[in-house]
Amino acid sequence: MSQPAPFFSTYHEIEPGWIDHNNHLNMGYYTVLFDRMSDEVFAELGFGPNYVKRTNHTTFSAEFHIRYLREVKLGERLRSSFYMLDYDGKRFHTYQELFHEDGWISATGEGLTLHVNLDGPKVAPMPDDILARVSKMAKAHATLPSPADVGRKIEIKHKG
Repeated sequence: MSQPAPFFSTYHEIEPGWIDHNNHLNMGYYTVLFDRMSDEVFAELGFGPNYVKRTNHTTFSAEFHIRYLREVKLGERLRSSFYMLDYDGKRFHTYQELFHEDGWISATGEGLTLHVNLDGPKVAPMPDDILARVSKMAKAHATLPSPADVGRKIEIKHKG
């Protein structure tokens, strides 16, 4: 992989249809952005557009948690970091941050992705070549400071 750790996507521009009645990015389109931006790193890992056609295997998101930190508006551009936090032969745990083109973080996303055989569909082992790339990325990212907000839970903190 040519990208340094963590992986950074290209910039993506906020589209007109994604703006809600509050004049900012609708919450559902944060997921679209995280997904589109992770497609770039997935292609480097070997899960590109032809992977499903060639192997009848793909990836499914099992869980994805988003934190909305700062609003974005029409025409603004964002890119995503991508950290490979952990993995095994059938799944991987990731963390992303959406960076505004001015440098601030708009949102974070943490997910669990499954490798799936579409014949079932059922969770299945990744092929050795892809598993090697996932492992290489995870080892490179393990040398980085862990993102501070990994593993956050939703809660209301009561006083007293």
